[in-house]
Amino acid sequence: MDREPPNNLSAVEAADRIREGWFSSVDLVKACLAHIDATDGQVRAWAHVDREGALAQAEQADQIRRAGRAMGPLHGIPVGLKDIIDTAGLPTERGSPIFSGRVPEADAALVDRLREAGAVILGKTVTTEMAFMHPSETRNPHNTAHSPGGSSSGSAAAVAAYHVPLAVGTQTNGSVIRPAAFCGTVGFKPTRGVISRRGVLQTSETLDQIGVMARTVEDAALLCDAIKGYDPTDRDSFARPRPAMRDGYLSDVPLPPSLAVYDLPFDDRRSPDMVEAMDEVIALLGADRVERLPAPPAFSNLPNVQRRIHLYELARHQAEVFDKSWDQLSETIRPLVTEGRAISDEDYADAIELRQMAQEYFTMFFYDYDAVLCPAAPGEAPRMDEGTGDPIYSTLWTLAGLPCLTLPLMTGGQGLPMGLQLVGSFEGDDRLLRTARWLEKTLTEG
Repeated sequence: MDREPPNNLSAVEAADRIREGWFSSVDLVKACLAHIDATDGQVRAWAHVDREGALAQAEQADQIRRAGRAMGPLHGIPVGLKDIIDTAGLPTERGSPIFSGRVPEADAALVDRLREAGAVILGKTVTTEMAFMHPSETRNPHNTAHSPGGSSSGSAAAVAAYHVPLAVGTQTNGSVIRPAAFCGTVGFKPTRGVISRRGVLQTSETLDQIGVMARTVEDAALLCDAIKGYDPTDRDSFARPRPAMRDGYLSDVPLPPSLAVYDLPFDDRRSPDMVEAMDEVIALLGADRVERLPAPPAFSNLPNVQRRIHLYELARHQAEVFDKSWDQLSETIRPLVTEGRAISDEDYADAIELRQMAQEYFTMFFYDYDAVLCPAAPGEAPRMDEGTGDPIYSTLWTLAGLPCLTLPLMTGGQGLPMGLQLVGSFEGDDRLLRTARWLEKTLTEG
C-alpha cells in the first residue's frame, strides 16, 4: 500500500491508483477534506467546500469502478473551481457581497465536461471581487504574510497547499499565470477558444479565458484535455479539432527547440532576483537554443490596448450589476468602472484593431520559434498589504489569446517561488507542452 497521503499525489498518479484499487476515490476525497480542515484556517483558499456532495460523488465513482463500467480520465479525482464558474446547487458568489447567496441552477460547460470525465467537484475556491483587482482573503501557502496573487487566488493556493491536485481558474490579464507562479504550482492557460466560457462570469468577452492549476505539467494537460471542446454558444469557441494536450507533453521534441527572449519595455519592473534567475536559465540553455530579440516598438502600447478593451467591456457587460449595486462595490473597482464608462466607442474599436494586428504578428513570429521564454511575474509574491502583484508579464500573450505556461523552477531571495513562463503559438498548445517537457528535463538534469 502506498504510504504517501493520497492528497499529495499528482492527479495522474491518483487516477492510476484508483483504477488499480490501491485506494478509493472516497479515500482520496477524505484525505483532501482532512487536509483542508487542518490548514485552510491559515490559507483560506475555499469559498465553499461541498463535503457531503463530494463524498457522494466519490462513492458513486467507486461503485462504477467496482462494477467494471467505463471510467473517465479524471475518474474519482477531486477538483476545485474558481468561484465565478457556475456549479448547479453550489454557491457561486463571485467574490462579491452583491452575489451573496447566489446558487446557479445549471453547470457551466466546463463543469459538464468535468463530470463526464469522472471528476469529483470538491467545492468553490476564493476569487477576488468579480475576478478583478481587489485582493481576496486567501494567503500564500508558502508564507501567509504574502499574497497568492489574483484573481484565481484560491485555485492556486488550494493546489499548492495539497488540498486538491487540480483546480480551474480564469485569466483576463494574468489571473492564472501570476497566482500559479506566486504559489509555486504549474499554471496553464490554453489558446483562447479551446475551453468554453459558457456559465463563467463575463468581465471581457474579448479577453476572458479559462486556465488550470496543477502540480505537474502532465496533470495540467490531462485536465485541459478533459474540459476542452467546441461550444457554439461561446463566440470564441472554434469548430475544429483541439490540440491533444497530454499527448503533446509526453512526446519527444524532433529537434531541440528554438526559444526567443524579448528585451521587453517593462523589464525594469523585474526584481534583482528575477533578473539573476532568468540570466542563469538563459546561460544554462545556451546561445544556440535561446535568441535575444528587441521588442517591436508596438509592444510598448499593448498594455494600454489590453486595459482599454478590458475596462470598456467590463463596464458594459456588467452595467446592470454596477448600476443596481454601486454602493456594494469596493473602492478598488469603482474608479476602474468609471474609467471604462468614459472610453469611447472609437477608442475601443481602435484597441480591437491593434489587438488583431498583435495576433497577426505572433502568427508570423512562431514560424521561426517554438516558444517565448520570459518571467511569469516580475518577482516573488508581494506582501498581503501590497496587493495581488503585477500582471504585466502575462498582458501581451493574453491579449493575443496565446497559450501560456508557468513552471515552478525558480526561487527568490525570500525563499518564495518564482515562475518561468513559456508562451506558444495560437493552437500550438501541444507543441508548447512538448517544449515544456524538454525544458524541464534540460534545466533539472543539466
